[in-house]
Amino acid sequence: MSASRPQINVFSDTGDKTEATVVLPAVFKAPIRPDVVRFVHKNISKCSRQPYAVSSKAGHQTSAESWGTGRAVARIPRVSGGGTHRAGQGAFGNMCRGGRMFSPTKIWRKWHVKTNLNQKRFAAASALAASSIPSLVLARGHRIEEIEEVPLVISDSIEELVKTKAAVELLKKVHAYRDVVKVSNSRKLRAGKGKLRNRRHRQRRGPLIVYNDDRGLVKAFRNIPGVELVNVKTLNLLQLAPGGHLGRFIIWSQSAFSLLDDLFGTYRRAAKLKKNYRLPSTLVSNPDITGIINSTIIQKVLRPAGEKHQKRPWAQKKNPLRNNGIKIRLNPYAKVLQRAEIIRAEQRKAGKVQKSKIHRKASTKVDPKFLQILLAE
Repeated sequence: MSASRPQINVFSDTGDKTEATVVLPAVFKAPIRPDVVRFVHKNISKCSRQPYAVSSKAGHQTSAESWGTGRAVARIPRVSGGGTHRAGQGAFGNMCRGGRMFSPTKIWRKWHVKTNLNQKRFAAASALAASSIPSLVLARGHRIEEIEEVPLVISDSIEELVKTKAAVELLKKVHAYRDVVKVSNSRKLRAGKGKLRNRRHRQRRGPLIVYNDDRGLVKAFRNIPGVELVNVKTLNLLQLAPGGHLGRFIIWSQSAFSLLDDLFGTYRRAAKLKKNYRLPSTLVSNPDITGIINSTIIQKVLRPAGEKHQKRPWAQKKNPLRNNGIKIRLNPYAKVLQRAEIIRAEQRKAGKVQKSKIHRKASTKVDPKFLQILLAE
């Protein structure tokens, strides 16, 4: 994305461009960090887990007692009685049939994970920035080939829709209904016991509609498969990047899109609706550090042709604080500092310069032969 902040077109409920335009919010220029998004998404999703545990009595509901030593059998507790197959069987232990499990699960396990607030905001900003790049949205599987512009901004008339029929018509006019069809075709029966636990079907995710004021919008869109709705002030990473994957297809209302600068701030001012928050800035223009190091341009400098066993600067075993040659190779300006120190010392001997009250101890010892060379120059 260019350094300027381009103008984004606003579409009407008929699918036509209006005369209004909106400046692209600065949050869409935030650095895209898939690693931060995955980490935060994993922690946030843990907070919705339901505690589970086995019964505290499981495996111990029998009268078993060890036979002790002297009977040439293990000391594991054994079921008392006689005349049945169960009599004499081992009990209680996790290696026994019908025994308890090893380290039974408890409901006081740490189920929820607290995540740093700034990290959650960073992840949300990265997810929003990724949603404005068509290639990432397409890579996530959304059908946006016919959409004129991403991010897609629709006038505030979308917030006044009440009927589902009108909502479907709007999605068709802005060419976003193909993504809903994809969701409908992906509905499948779940494999496994989740079928018995109120999770019988599974399907893909469709577009996310972000609004500012609900004037019937939620009621209109809530029955369309795959479509999710969220208020711009309560944006959630679980909806912005489902599964921790960047590139969610988002449809914005005009007022919600304009509010993003107040929510996340710009690179010139802090956010108004978040206390002491500033947008994260990119430290490097190309985050692929491994690719840079292994590139032919860098490797040619580090390993010139014909010098296979050349020592790299970072592999140098000599101490640059003691070895002047290595010190000057790493810091050419060290030679100038040493020459100035020698001249100052000569002037002090001649009495031209008063000694300073604070005597700084030299960190290195200078070789006398090296001094002669410096003075000769």
